[in-house]
Amino acid sequence: MRQQGDIAEARAADFLTARGLVILARNWHCRFGEIDLIAQDGETLVFVEVRQRRNTRFGGAAFSITPAKQARLLATSALYLAQLQPQPPCRFDALLIEGSRFEWLKNCIDASDGY
Repeated sequence: MRQQGDIAEARAADFLTARGLVILARNWHCRFGEIDLIAQDGETLVFVEVRQRRNTRFGGAAFSITPAKQARLLATSALYLAQLQPQPPCRFDALLIEGSRFEWLKNCIDASDGY
């Protein structure tokens, strides 16, 4: 299962790089959780959750980013941001991979309450 996740994250990194983002970190983790990809999009720091599903039978990739998962992402990103001075503008994206189809959801997690 981990190998499939690594392949999906590599595909996602290639997808984002081809669209001008610079990958800064992969699988950054701390006690709160893990961020699949951290990238730079111009001046903006982007935390990317990569989700892959073979089919949409159980709601698809987007439905797997639950409120609990979002809370872990916010806590993890806050710890990452605490290392940076000054803190850059940031956003949370999801890159959904379903079969051979990619869907890039920009700024899909609201962090306004967390920062």
